[in-house]
Amino acid sequence: MPAIKPNRLLGDLYKLRTFGTYKTGVHRPTFSPEDITARQWFAGRLTEAGLVATVDGIGNILGKSPATGRKMLSGSHLESQNQAGWLDGALGCIYALEAARAIHEAGGDNGVDVVVFVDEEGHYGSFLGSKSFTGLLQEDEIDNARNRYDGTPMRDALARAGYAGRPRLQIEPERYAGFFEAHIEQGDTLESEKLRIGVVTAIVAIWQYGITVTGEQNHAGTTSMMRRRDAGLELVRLLSAIDKRFPELDGPRTVWTTGRIGLEPGSHSIIPGRAEALFQLRDADPAVLDRLHAELFKLADDATRAGPCKIEVNVISQSTPALMDEWLMTALDTAAERYAPGRHIRMPSGAGHDAQWLARKLPAAMMFVPSIGGISHHWSENTSDEDLVLGAQVFTDGIAEALKG
Repeated sequence: MPAIKPNRLLGDLYKLRTFGTYKTGVHRPTFSPEDITARQWFAGRLTEAGLVATVDGIGNILGKSPATGRKMLSGSHLESQNQAGWLDGALGCIYALEAARAIHEAGGDNGVDVVVFVDEEGHYGSFLGSKSFTGLLQEDEIDNARNRYDGTPMRDALARAGYAGRPRLQIEPERYAGFFEAHIEQGDTLESEKLRIGVVTAIVAIWQYGITVTGEQNHAGTTSMMRRRDAGLELVRLLSAIDKRFPELDGPRTVWTTGRIGLEPGSHSIIPGRAEALFQLRDADPAVLDRLHAELFKLADDATRAGPCKIEVNVISQSTPALMDEWLMTALDTAAERYAPGRHIRMPSGAGHDAQWLARKLPAAMMFVPSIGGISHHWSENTSDEDLVLGAQVFTDGIAEALKG
């Protein structure tokens, strides 16, 4: 089996960490100077590895292997959340690069193409790079994309980066036997159970809602408690009812989150006449999602009938779960048992990843390594060097196993 080079692997990971260093993590937003520099550096590493590197019109990078036989595609993303971790996305890119090098050095006709997707973290949209690569992103979506933090049009950012006017790369499904992505777990299952490797079974669907409560704005000092139609209070009561009811209907890994609450007019001395919340469900089982979706609307309808406020629930978006390929999962299982016997597990991913879009075009697989403390999307995110090296070897062997099939 191909052998990775630990010093080369860790050297690349730690070099990538220098682009946008923030405390012990990185701040490398999409199309920031640090992100563009990191992309230039990574494209250079692909070329040094003997791959033919191209950066396309949306900022995706593809390094193509000159091998003549079957090929696997592997990669992730380079940009980070704001003031966040150094491994989220970056690990998957460097693992893919190391797998491509190790498999080439082992000889044979098979090869690995390495891909880097832009904006997985959603500064301008939602998985725009992987959607573009799989032919699911239209030009008008790029026209309308804006940076969520400062409003910069994506077209302007592409022009500043030097990517404007280039064609966008499109996947060649006939070239590949499948797609592999590696990632830190972003949770504590592996660490808490003293495991080394997670083989992902499915990437959860994310269903997002807007909840609006309409009451009556009035004076906080002169309006009796009996007369009030407090939208904020009714919203809190609904969220409490959800939290009480959903555990009776959920699955073993269902999660739900109220990500934002807003009250209007939002003053000390005014009863809110309107309240809004952003609410999210995540699960890999469509039946569970359907059950909770129906219950959410029922709870809102029941609360409206009971009064004193009107409650409306609107669907913002509903993705579908992405199931990973059984053959590719088995290849990772085999590799994990070789290097971490009895210390690997199959598990769903509670976060979204580029692999969920690639799975629409190719058999896909994902592998997790432990996150220390289960921390991610924060500058203190980390994984031990020992786990980084072991994970890279398992990942490379998994790809090699799949290429043999």
